Amino acid sequence: MGSAAPYLSGQAAASAFGELLGLLTGLAHTADWLLIYWWVPTTAALIGWAVREMVMRRLARAASAQRMALELVPSRHFDPSLEEIFRRGVQLARASTSMPWWAPRRSKAVQIRLRADGSSPLRYRVEGPAGAQRLLSITPFGPDVTVHRARPIVDATRKHVVRAEFVLRGRPTAPLREVPLEPDPLQPLVDAVSDLRAELGDLAEVRLDIQRAPKWVLRARRVQLMAQARRAERREAQRAARWIRQDASGIEDSLTWQLQQLVTGKQGGGAGGRRLVMPPVPRRVDAAEALGKLAEDDHLVRVQLLVLCASDTEGRAQARLAQLQAALDVFGGGARWAMRGWRLGPWRLGADRWPSRRGFERRWALGHCQPPRANWVRLSELTGLLKPPTVHCRLPLLASDLPAFQHGDPELLLQGIYRAPDGQRRLVATYARETLFEVGVGKAGGGKTERALAQAIGWAHAGGGLMFLDPHRDSWPRAVPFLAHDHLAERIALIDLNAGGPAPQLSSWNPIGMHQGQVAHEVVEAVTDAYASALGWDDASAPRAITILTAAVAVLVAVNEAACRAGRPEDQATVFHVRALLTDAPFRKAALTAAEGRLDEETRSWWQTVFPTLASDAFAVVLNPIARLAANPVTRAFLGQPAGVYNIRAAMDSQMIVWVCPGGNGPTDRLITALLARDLLRAVRSRRDVPEAKRVPFRAYFDELITLTGAAPETIASMFEDFRKYRVHVHGMTQLLARLPGPVRLSLVQNASTLASTAGSQSAIAPVTAEWGDQPGPDVVAALDQFDHYMSLTVRGRRIGPVKITGPHLDDVFAAYARPDRAAAFERAARTTAGTAPLDELTARVRGQLDRVNAFLTQLAPTTTPDGQGKTYE
Repeated sequence: MGSAAPYLSGQAAASAFGELLGLLTGLAHTADWLLIYWWVPTTAALIGWAVREMVMRRLARAASAQRMALELVPSRHFDPSLEEIFRRGVQLARASTSMPWWAPRRSKAVQIRLRADGSSPLRYRVEGPAGAQRLLSITPFGPDVTVHRARPIVDATRKHVVRAEFVLRGRPTAPLREVPLEPDPLQPLVDAVSDLRAELGDLAEVRLDIQRAPKWVLRARRVQLMAQARRAERREAQRAARWIRQDASGIEDSLTWQLQQLVTGKQGGGAGGRRLVMPPVPRRVDAAEALGKLAEDDHLVRVQLLVLCASDTEGRAQARLAQLQAALDVFGGGARWAMRGWRLGPWRLGADRWPSRRGFERRWALGHCQPPRANWVRLSELTGLLKPPTVHCRLPLLASDLPAFQHGDPELLLQGIYRAPDGQRRLVATYARETLFEVGVGKAGGGKTERALAQAIGWAHAGGGLMFLDPHRDSWPRAVPFLAHDHLAERIALIDLNAGGPAPQLSSWNPIGMHQGQVAHEVVEAVTDAYASALGWDDASAPRAITILTAAVAVLVAVNEAACRAGRPEDQATVFHVRALLTDAPFRKAALTAAEGRLDEETRSWWQTVFPTLASDAFAVVLNPIARLAANPVTRAFLGQPAGVYNIRAAMDSQMIVWVCPGGNGPTDRLITALLARDLLRAVRSRRDVPEAKRVPFRAYFDELITLTGAAPETIASMFEDFRKYRVHVHGMTQLLARLPGPVRLSLVQNASTLASTAGSQSAIAPVTAEWGDQPGPDVVAALDQFDHYMSLTVRGRRIGPVKITGPHLDDVFAAYARPDRAAAFERAARTTAGTAPLDELTARVRGQLDRVNAFLTQLAPTTTPDGQGKTYE
């Protein structure tokens, strides 16, 4: 046994050596085979990768087919808090995992799409798994954001398209800059697309994909970052040690050191007489410092940022991409967004070039998320992109928001000139059917009347009917050169009470005339209410005056009705015959007899029982205003004709252009204005007998509302409340909104489709800017240049603005329409249509009118029975 042990030990050693040798030989043969046939495993690996990629792409494509899209539309006052935005981010991150178990990771993402194509300043869409629709539909923003299911977007092919993918540069663990919510973080992106022009095919879209990565991916990334940090620390320690040794060697070899050694008699210790240098020890790497934002698992996501710009005009897409790249620089801090790729001279190798372009288009079309390795962010870094534009975002006015004005288009109403961010100026308009009421406020000379004139002239040339009521007549000579066209000459009428010159011409109107088919009780009510409004009468302060005037007008209207039925409209009474009715017994008896059958029982009873008990001085309060009208030759001639030409109801239905200039703002002028305003109200309400679809649109422009409302405040207020129903739209202009009567001011602001203000004092403008939430404030509006306006508009049922718009100047906008050489002939045509006659002729007719009415009543009396039934006597 003892002799066999060495033999067995030697045999075992030989066997182990043989096995090791065989292993080494096999490895050598394998390495040799791999060197010769390297293409076999490489091909197998490529085939395996290709098969895996093909399967993943098919599965990802199938998963992408189950995606849905939501569009978020914020309200004008959307102002979310940081907590609300953060909660939205948590929702988005959670929704990214709502996919089937078999879906590849690249399809598990939620996509935020910021798109500008001319339809809106910046559309905000969220696309994600269909299973997450319920989760994403209910946002933390509440009712301030409307969420609705969105249809797929199909883009037309553009000639020029550029693409870009952005990656985080800088320290991989550093965060993006914390951008405040005011101003809106989206403002740079909105500004970048503010000059987009849809007619040129411009398109810009930013897509942000959010994906929750698996834990093992995050752990692997942390291990990699820690290893990098340790290597960096070791390199730093080695560099420091090298510098220390160099410094020590330099000191020992210096002349100063050697002299010191000789003087002191000391020799350096250590090997070779050198000083012992202790190298620095690498410091321990702090995980929190090395990992930065990747240190914690909470609310950490991977993101993919893709941008596409397109246009049909060469160069615009590239310029747009540069603008968006500059906008994303706002988010740069320790990390920043940089375009992925390399630049070689004038060429850039990136998402727009082979081989990256195909992958970009696949991810763009299917919504797949394959972010670069560095794109790790916390939700708090994406605050500015997790919500739609807020109230702090200044949105541009696009062509789709406010249509461009086209001369001669009856569907559009000129508003002014808008200057786009790129300097382009265009005439803008609102839709006529939506512009129900307009209010213009501002100081004198600011451009209110000029803008109203431009609007009225454009509406007239488009075939629309209008009434322009101007107490001071300044607007008429300004507008005539631009209206002096043959197709308007037949539709124009000038009612001018500013009689001047050696042979003044004047139109006529009988407020109580019945020759135009009016309803008797409506005429009585209109005249009485006009007097009461102008004179400040009400049932508390002047009940008897109202009653007397009502009864007198009712009798005269009945007489006029009888005259028209008899075919003698030239024998009608006028308002000046109220004096004869109240003070002349024979005339009163004849008038009551003629009107007997046309008065209601209450009125007849009043004349029989109450009137005889009244003292003669009770009529003074009624007769004094009429005496003032009669004392003025112009108003006497205008109101004293039996069958006046002025008929505002007929003007509405035939799309006439009526210019009315009452003549001033004195007591007599206010009474005339009140009569005209109340008659307009009566005429508009009388359109109830016409089906709504057949009511012809008509526009009434009221310049100097302070003057007009001083005469008829309740009437003007009723216009702004009722006229919409009858397709009559009112445009009012005033210097001071605060000086208007309360009912008028409230009705104006409540129902205004367009609210505009020029420059003025801050106290005068404050009531207007308060309606806009002081955005802009009174100080901004007060500093406007002449003809500039801030205005809010209504387009497609949505309020636009307030936006800064330059008022149109007639000499610029309507320069092609100017016909100054035809102005005189056009004014003659306007006076002819209004049925004007010399003032002396009209005055003479007024003097003999009472005799003609008396003659008619005398002839009518024998044929009228006491019961009011007409009967002929032979």
